Amino acid sequence: MKKNVVILDYGIGNIKSISNAIIEVGAIPILTNDPNKILSADACILPGVGAFQKGMANLKSSNLISVIHEFVKTGKPFLGICLGMQLLFDESHEFGITQGLGLIDGSVQKIKLKPDSKEKLPHVSWNEIYEPRYGKWLDSLLETTKLNSDVYFVHSFAAMPANVDDILALTNYGEGAICAAVKKKNITGVQFHPEKSGNFGLKMLTQYLSI
Repeated sequence: MKKNVVILDYGIGNIKSISNAIIEVGAIPILTNDPNKILSADACILPGVGAFQKGMANLKSSNLISVIHEFVKTGKPFLGICLGMQLLFDESHEFGITQGLGLIDGSVQKIKLKPDSKEKLPHVSWNEIYEPRYGKWLDSLLETTKLNSDVYFVHSFAAMPANVDDILALTNYGEGAICAAVKKKNITGVQFHPEKSGNFGLKMLTQYLSI
């Protein structure tokens, strides 16, 4: 039986590409902000591109903040992608300090570049991701991902989890290692775009839906 995967509709995100990827891995995408449909789904995805302030404002105006917290309490898989991952945190320092969903302790801050570096912001590129420690990817959407796989990033800000145990994957850019993915209980966040990361990304989504 195909799983129903809600993609939260709050006016921000690459909805079409995510929907197509969910179909590709054999599930049914449901784009909605209806609380009943969200809470009855098998899994939930919070997409997002753009500014943190706008993302939180749209979630609030769509009355989705309390619904997200309620879904997470069900224990079913919840996935934040790109801005959707950043919104999981306590706050962002983009355009001042903006409160986030508070599902994962920590903040979102601008990526620091080395002096005279040829690297630029936003970080738009394919980058390798790796485990913060051996075995960290077990029982996560990255379990079937090969180490040092290249995935697609588009961002200028990065999450800084307060608890290192919440870090699921790292990548190197700017001054050093930055957080590429997080996991806390049934909550997962990825800074990169699995729906734009080719076969590796599809395998991640397949694994996510099997959890």
